[in-house]
Amino acid sequence: MKHSVPKKLVLIGASTGGPGQIEKIINLLPRLFDTTIIIAQHMAVGFIESFTKRLHDHSQNRLSLANNNSPMESGNIYICEARTSLMVNSSGFFFSKEDLLENSFNPDINLLFNSVTPFTQNFEILSVILTGIGSDGVDGCKALEAKGCQCLTETQQSAIVDGMPGRARAEVPNIKVQNMNEIIITIKEFCN
Repeated sequence: MKHSVPKKLVLIGASTGGPGQIEKIINLLPRLFDTTIIIAQHMAVGFIESFTKRLHDHSQNRLSLANNNSPMESGNIYICEARTSLMVNSSGFFFSKEDLLENSFNPDINLLFNSVTPFTQNFEILSVILTGIGSDGVDGCKALEAKGCQCLTETQQSAIVDGMPGRARAEVPNIKVQNMNEIIITIKEFCN
């Protein structure tokens, strides 16, 4: 059976300090129709399910875990865990989820972002790097930006931890730098 395919994708990667910012974004989103949002928030194994439930309880959009082999459908918000990738077959786009590698992030933002790179002709894509330690997501953001996708990150003042945004500002050539309120406005406008 064919699944409803979105016209637009929003990819959000975050780490330390991200849950509160993601909750703010989810709470202020309009009803999604032709847009799908995929979120990769670093979190300890075992906590992502309760985080997803909390977000679901405050969202006017359908929100669920991106489970292995589950279809990616238009109008939904998906929360990733482990090594989640976007794949395609004759039925449409779906998620592939593999176990974590030793010492890898949960979830792996670069893996998710890079898995979407082959599909830049299929969707209009907005990728967002939020607060966090390290550089996960920066390489994936660079790959998407090189294919013409719009990329956003936080200002140093806006980020709770400026590791990931700082690296994104330094390494992604045309990344747009905004404070959290501006990022929320940009995401809402993109979704309309």
